[in-house]
Amino acid sequence: MAHIIIPIPSRDFDPSEAAISWQVLKQLGHRVSFATPDGLPGQCDPLMISGLGLDIWGLVPLLRHVRLVGLILRANTDARKAYAEMLDDAAYRSPLRWEQIQVGDFDGILLPGGHRARGMRQYLESETLQQVVAGFFASSKPVAAICHGVLLAARSKAASGRSALYGRRTTALTWKQEKTASLLAHFCRFWDRDYYRTYMDEPGQPEGYMSVQQEVTRELAQADDFIDVPATDPEFRRKTSGLSRDTLDDDRAAWVVQDANYVSARWPGDAHTFAKTFAAILDRRQDNSGT
Repeated sequence: MAHIIIPIPSRDFDPSEAAISWQVLKQLGHRVSFATPDGLPGQCDPLMISGLGLDIWGLVPLLRHVRLVGLILRANTDARKAYAEMLDDAAYRSPLRWEQIQVGDFDGILLPGGHRARGMRQYLESETLQQVVAGFFASSKPVAAICHGVLLAARSKAASGRSALYGRRTTALTWKQEKTASLLAHFCRFWDRDYYRTYMDEPGQPEGYMSVQQEVTRELAQADDFIDVPATDPEFRRKTSGLSRDTLDDDRAAWVVQDANYVSARWPGDAHTFAKTFAAILDRRQDNSGT
């Protein structure tokens, strides 16, 4: 049994990426602990649970509970159930503080994502977490990152001063996915148009410069080390439509990239396969160590 640490912000992390990962790792026999900035249980982005406020009438008191787009964009049934179970988990209710994470106490680290700037910037910009993540890479312990979690990994610097992802192959939330969600928010959530963009492009920057994909790619040894779904993939449409998600027993919609002991994925639709791939890495390491 490996012991995994999942750091999360105080609020607005993605419930699917955290809870599905937690659930799969637990089901496969691993121990999971959590860490937050203040040692208090974190709360996910509530819109991703309820779907309220994701439709164009989301500001209208009597209509806001009528959900159409919100039902599509929120976490699916599996993820909502996993999140409810995670909230009752003793380790979730008693997290460490970020500053208490010691690399030697854990066998691996998993970095979930989330897009809402209100809470996620705290996580992505934490020098404490960046040092922790760099420590896991330096120790060659398994690291898993999904969606914006890959951005945290990319911002974590090795002793050389380069990103911990320099020289590695990775995927992450793609600019196509981020742009599509942002365009949808411009129409359906017009009072909060940047809801899906954690960082906005500055004047003079090309479109998408501050997207997850482009920032991560700038930290890699070469642009080709960012791996997206190839057009030749037999499940290309399923993997890239944004309408299909994987399950524990069906990975056709998922896109996960493994590079040695590092595994990455794009969005909540990859979460089951992402966590299973990470668990397999942990199992092999434990088998090889004889523990």
